[in-house]
Amino acid sequence: MAFTGSSLRIQGDDNLGSMLVGTVMRKVKSRTWKKQRYFKLQEDCMTIWYKSKKAGKPHSTFSVGDLEGVREGHQSEVLLSLADEFPPDRCFTLVFRGRRGNLDLVADSADEARSWVRGTRKLMESLESMGERERLDQWIGDWFKKADKNKDGRMNFKETQDLLRMMNVDMNEQHCHSLFTMADRSQTGTLLDEEFVLFYKMLTKRDDVMRVFQDFSGDGQKLSAADLEDFLREEQLEAEDAAGHAARIIETYEPSDAAKQLNAVTFDGFLMYLGSAEGSIQDPRWCGLFQDLDQPLCHYFISSSHNTYLMEDQLRGQSSVEGYIRALTRGCRCVEVDCWDGPNGEPIVYHGHTFTSKILFRDVVQAVDKYAFKASDYPVILSIENHCSVEQQRTMAQHLNHILGDALLRSPLEGKGLTGLPSPEELKGKILLKAKKIGGLEERVGGLTEDPLTGEVSDEDEAAEIDNEHSHRETFRRKTKKSKQHLSKELSDCVVYCKSVHFSGFKHSRLHQKFYEVSSFTESKARKQLRDAGGEFVLHNSRQLSRVYPSGFRTDSSNFSPQEMWNAGCQIVALNFQTAGEAMDLNDGLFRQNGGCGYILKPSFMRQPGGGFNPEAPQNRESYLPQVLHIQVISGQQLPKVNIKEGSIVDPLVRVEIHGVPLDQGKQETRYIENNDRRDRIESASACLGLLEVASWKLYCGSWNLYSVVISDGNREIVPYELGFG
Repeated sequence: MAFTGSSLRIQGDDNLGSMLVGTVMRKVKSRTWKKQRYFKLQEDCMTIWYKSKKAGKPHSTFSVGDLEGVREGHQSEVLLSLADEFPPDRCFTLVFRGRRGNLDLVADSADEARSWVRGTRKLMESLESMGERERLDQWIGDWFKKADKNKDGRMNFKETQDLLRMMNVDMNEQHCHSLFTMADRSQTGTLLDEEFVLFYKMLTKRDDVMRVFQDFSGDGQKLSAADLEDFLREEQLEAEDAAGHAARIIETYEPSDAAKQLNAVTFDGFLMYLGSAEGSIQDPRWCGLFQDLDQPLCHYFISSSHNTYLMEDQLRGQSSVEGYIRALTRGCRCVEVDCWDGPNGEPIVYHGHTFTSKILFRDVVQAVDKYAFKASDYPVILSIENHCSVEQQRTMAQHLNHILGDALLRSPLEGKGLTGLPSPEELKGKILLKAKKIGGLEERVGGLTEDPLTGEVSDEDEAAEIDNEHSHRETFRRKTKKSKQHLSKELSDCVVYCKSVHFSGFKHSRLHQKFYEVSSFTESKARKQLRDAGGEFVLHNSRQLSRVYPSGFRTDSSNFSPQEMWNAGCQIVALNFQTAGEAMDLNDGLFRQNGGCGYILKPSFMRQPGGGFNPEAPQNRESYLPQVLHIQVISGQQLPKVNIKEGSIVDPLVRVEIHGVPLDQGKQETRYIENNDRRDRIESASACLGLLEVASWKLYCGSWNLYSVVISDGNREIVPYELGFG
C-alpha cells in the first residue's frame, strides 16, 4: 500500500487542479482589514496551505476535515458589509467545525471563487464517503508524512522515536528498536510505507481485544458469519437481523478479499468495525428518528440556546448572526433574541446595558429564515426578550411577517381548538414566537381585540431578575421596571402557543395558568423550586412549558448543569452554546439522539399527571425498579494529544460519569499508565496510542440518566465523548 490514493481524486477535475496550482485571494476580517494571501491545496488533497505575499511571513495550514461547510456569496456579516465593494460571485466563506472562527475570502474573479467553492465541496464529500480502510490509510499516511522529516519516503529510527512522542507514547528505546527491527523486513535500516503499516499494527496490538475476538472465533484466525452473528447477539445485544448485519460488516470492514470470499472477518476487519461509528456504545437505532413526536410540546426536552447572538462573554463579547447560524445548524430549536430600540427606527439585538456589539433584528430574522430547518424539520421557538418601544415593536412584527412568511405561526392550528399544546409533528416547518402577549388565545379566537397602547403585561427582564436576587450587589444593580410595558398589537398577534408570563407559584399555576403560557426561571430560582417542591415542579412541567436560563452574573457566559433542570422535567433549558464545557457536552449527548432533531421525549413518569416522580426522592415512586449498568473499558486508540508543550506525554485514563437525579450521580475512573507505556505487559509489548486500562463498574440507576464517557489525563479533559440514554 502506498499513500497516494488521494491523488487519484484530482484526475480530470479542473477545480482541484486549479486549487493545486494555488490562488491569491483576499482574507477579510472587517471593512478595513483585507489582506492578500496565497492559498494552495497540498498534494495530499487534504490540507490547504496559505501565507502572506510578503517575504518571511509564516504560513498556516488547515485540514479539509476541519471544515463543516462552504457558503457562497455574502453569507457572513463581514462580507455583507462589503457588498458594495465586492460582488457576491467573488465571495465565499469557509465554515469550520467547533468554535473556530470562519474564514471569509474574496477571489479576484468569479471563476476562481467558483473553482475553490466546488473543489472544496468535492474534497469534503470525498472525505465523508471514505470507507473505514480509506480513513485508516489516510490517518496512517498523515503520521508517516509528519514523521518523514527529510521527505525521502522512508522513516529512520530517529524519525520513528520522534513519531512516538508525537503520538503521545514514551517508549523504552530498546523496546522501540526491537519493534522497528521486526518491521524493517527490507533490512535497510528504514521503514517504507508498507513496513510502517506493520510497525503501526505492532504498536497498537491489544491482547484484550484479541481475547474478545478469539472468544467467538471457531479457529482463532477469523470470525465466520455465524461467529459474528453470535458476537452481535451476545455482546452487541442485536437480536434483530443479526445475520443481515453480519453480512454488512464483512462487506464494509473486511480488508481481505480472500476472507470476504469465505464470508468471514479477520482480526483487522473486526478492529475496523469496533473503531467505526457502528461500534459506538450508543445503540445505532437511537441515531435516527425513533421517538413518538405526536405528543404535546411540553412532553419534550427541547435543545435551547441562551444569548444566542453572543460569540463570547456577555460583557464585552461580539454579537453576531453567526451565533444563530451555528446554534440552528447544531439542531438547537429555541434561540433567544434580546431586542432594544435602535437608530433609524430599526430594532437591534445585543446584551443590554453592556459593551457587547450590536446587530440588526432584521438580520437575525433573515438568518433564522435561512437556517431554521437545515438540521431539523421540527419547530423553532424564537424566545424574545422585548425592551423596544411600541413603534419599534411594530417594525419587529413587520420583519417577522415579511421575512418568515408562512413559516411564522400566526394562529392556532386548524382543528386543534384550545385544549392543549400541539405536537412537534403538527408544528413541523413552523417558527413560534415566545414573548409577551395582550390577552390570551380565547380572546383571539372569539374575535376580541384590545387597544395596543393599553395592553399591559408584567416585565420579566433578565436585568430585573438580577436586581431582585442580588440587590445588595451595587456593581450589578439595575433599575427594575415597576411599571408594566406597553405592547403593540402587531407583535402580540405573532404570539400563539408561547405567551411569556410571570410565575406566581405552583398552586396559582394549577388553578389559573393556561396551557399556552410559559414561565421563565433563573437557574437559582429553578433550583429553589426543585429543592422545595420537586414533585410539583415535575407535575407543572407535564402540563406546560418552562424555560430556565443562566444567572446574569455568569458574565463569562459559563453554564450550569442542564441535568438538574431536566430532572424536574423543564423543557427549555437554555445554555450558552458558545461556551464549551461539561454542560454543553451533556446537552450535545442528550440531543444526539432521535436523529438530532432537537426534541427528546421525556420519560413517561415525567409526562403523566399522576406520575408521582420527585427527582429529590425517586425511590419513593411506585414501581421503582433500579437498573444495573455494567461498563468494561477495553482499549482506546488514536486519541488526540493535549495541546501542551512539545515533547510532553499525557497519561490518558477513562472517567465514566453518571449524570441523573442526585441519588444516581456517580463517577469511576480507570488507572493510568505512566508515560502511556505498556512494557509491563509482555504480550502486547507496546504502548497503545492513548492506552486505557481494563476496568468495570456496577452503577445503580433508578431513573432517567445521561451516561458520559470522558477521556482525561487525570487533571484536564482531553476529549469529551458524551452519550445520551433514557
